[in-house]
Amino acid sequence: MNKQVAVEDLGLMDFGVCWEEQERRFQGILDIKIRNRRENAGLVTPNYFLFVEHPHVFTLGKSGDKTNLLASKEILESRGASFYHINRGGDITYHGPGQIVGYPILDLENFFIDIHKYLRLLEEMVILTLADYGLKGERSKGETGVWLDVGTSRARKICAMGVRASRWVTMHGFAFNVNTDLSYFDLMIPCGIRDKGVTSLQAELGRAVPTREVKARLLHHFMELFEAETQAV
Repeated sequence: MNKQVAVEDLGLMDFGVCWEEQERRFQGILDIKIRNRRENAGLVTPNYFLFVEHPHVFTLGKSGDKTNLLASKEILESRGASFYHINRGGDITYHGPGQIVGYPILDLENFFIDIHKYLRLLEEMVILTLADYGLKGERSKGETGVWLDVGTSRARKICAMGVRASRWVTMHGFAFNVNTDLSYFDLMIPCGIRDKGVTSLQAELGRAVPTREVKARLLHHFMELFEAETQAV
């Protein structure tokens, strides 16, 4: 079992380019696993954790409803945004500047074989990070992600999640609103949920927060929760 995780910050990257990079690494791990099973090769599978920030983009999961995107192609273009229908779970979400996107590409057989536990630990990573800033993040029953004020009329999502897994290898991940322009969420029904809002760390604290600082906190909690080690890249 390889519990080392190679962490990379890709900076600002087009969603389509980053998707191809994810697929390349995802397929590389699958290829190793297939060879190990066919040839008993005993090769070690790598794990990756990619941080990235995307230009304005809306993505729709494979089972999502496109009517949850409320803007026409022309409106999206006028706002400098693009659209992708992709192969993760979940409905529609938005990525943009000021949002921390994390893509763990892991062989879960290096950690545990439980996709539900994987999602809960990603949520816990965000909940612990919010606690570092004095905020109480929560889960909402039946709704993957992290929320504030669950069970009240002020319930609002601060972190969306959607993943894909094959042969226990993961891709896609989470989108944590830090200093995000929340007006872009008006162009969709976030995650297909009509009766709850969205928020950001900046909106909750009343100040901008350095993304480098938040990434360091997220990574610290991730490594502890997954009992993993950072691998030098």
